[in-house]
Amino acid sequence: MARHENMSWIGRLFTKEKEAPLRGARPVRREKTYSADTGYVYQYFYEGYREAKQADESGTEHVFSVTSDRVSRFPINIFVPGHVVEAWQLSNDRELTATEQYAVVKMTLFEVFDERTDFDGLPWNINISLENIEEHAETLDL
Repeated sequence: MARHENMSWIGRLFTKEKEAPLRGARPVRREKTYSADTGYVYQYFYEGYREAKQADESGTEHVFSVTSDRVSRFPINIFVPGHVVEAWQLSNDRELTATEQYAVVKMTLFEVFDERTDFDGLPWNINISLENIEEHAETLDL
């Protein structure tokens, strides 16, 4: 009996915490296209968002399914840390709405497309910084 209890403790130690389900995607997915500055043309689906934690930081993760060759797809996950949104809100004395956060996330996605050509089919995880939000908020006239 003690051995069984030990095994379940070991199993819990190595078991990855299950991710929350995605929300916010449209019932009918719409593939969108982006022509990057690099010359590549990307097609992507917005898969949705979920509350997530990265390195003990709570925030929102937005998930996109991306292809540049229409054959293989890979995920790009863009994480918006809660403390970054709070810092922007404090410095601007107003709330950053969910729609505005999504706009910042898409601007970040386009920036990644414009700057990189070395996608290797593996998941990409991008964290948004306060500087990213400020830059994109200025571009979006928020």
